[in-house]
Amino acid sequence: MAEDLGAELGPDRSLLLVDDDEPFVKRLAKAMEKRGFIPETAGSVAAGRAIAQTRPPAYAVIDLRLEDGNGLDVVETLRERRPDCRIVVLTGYGAIATAVAAVKIGATDYLSKPADANDVTAALLQKGETMPLPPENPMSADRVRWEHIQRVYEMCDRNVSETARRLSMHRRTLQRILAKRSPK
Repeated sequence: MAEDLGAELGPDRSLLLVDDDEPFVKRLAKAMEKRGFIPETAGSVAAGRAIAQTRPPAYAVIDLRLEDGNGLDVVETLRERRPDCRIVVLTGYGAIATAVAAVKIGATDYLSKPADANDVTAALLQKGETMPLPPENPMSADRVRWEHIQRVYEMCDRNVSETARRLSMHRRTLQRILAKRSPK
């Protein structure tokens, strides 16, 4: 699949990659370029939004958690500037709540890290309503708890204090939970 996908991509091959993991974003940019995309990278929400405002791309891959904020802010900017942009949200903190939030504001798909260039390309070029296969292993109790916390956090517009109040949880405890990766 590492060949040029010219016909599937269409005339506009611009691709915005927003991730603060510099080695990862450089590797992904090279791999996507080999597949026919014309990548442009950004390492922060601010840089991603600036590119989205001035040169909105046809495709975008955006990390959810960046050092200066939330990647969903870049998704919103892209949706405003270019409604037809195909956006994949990519994150190491996979959660159903954030996936739902990403899709609600206009992301085409949501992938958990580690995702390779083939996964990203397939998600960007996906057509129709293909349903994924059900998981072989159901979620653990820890994962269900974590998903619930993420869902409430998103419902509270990512406000830690309000989320802690609604969950009857200490704010610092909630901050520690939100800073960790999702349990298996």
